[in-house]
Amino acid sequence: MTIDIRQIRDRLPQEIADLESEARREGHCHVARLIDEWSPGDIKFEHHGERLLGAYVDDALVGIGGITVDPAMSGALRMRRFYIRPAMRGRGIGRMLALAPLEHAQSCCTVVTVHAGNDGAARFWESLGFQPHGRDGHTHLLALQHHSDDPAASDLHRFVTPRSP
Repeated sequence: MTIDIRQIRDRLPQEIADLESEARREGHCHVARLIDEWSPGDIKFEHHGERLLGAYVDDALVGIGGITVDPAMSGALRMRRFYIRPAMRGRGIGRMLALAPLEHAQSCCTVVTVHAGNDGAARFWESLGFQPHGRDGHTHLLALQHHSDDPAASDLHRFVTPRSP
């Protein structure tokens, strides 16, 4: 199994419709929101520090997620629209997909927030070092350190090799 994390620019991949259908069947609306916000250009993940990434296994899109400027916290970025196909969960794909924008964020900000949405997602984000912090529309935050000898930074570098298509 080959896993690639690729930056998505200009247009959403066609396979996003399949992800959206699976997410909706699970009761999640955030992939549909991504599509709705992308189409008119409301959110394009193009401001300083922002990125939208796709997780591909053997060239098939199996997950999506990104990072944007946090509208409620000055100078912070926010993890958004993360979803991994149910059949692909538990293989480290979500971790790789989350670590890629976190690695990038280290050069842009000192705090990253997320709204976990459910207990399983909360446990996932906490496993990456996010701490519960229920304010300003998010449930968790991660304080980033910008030191090259920081163990968390080396952990990010060890797990992530993002590439563009």
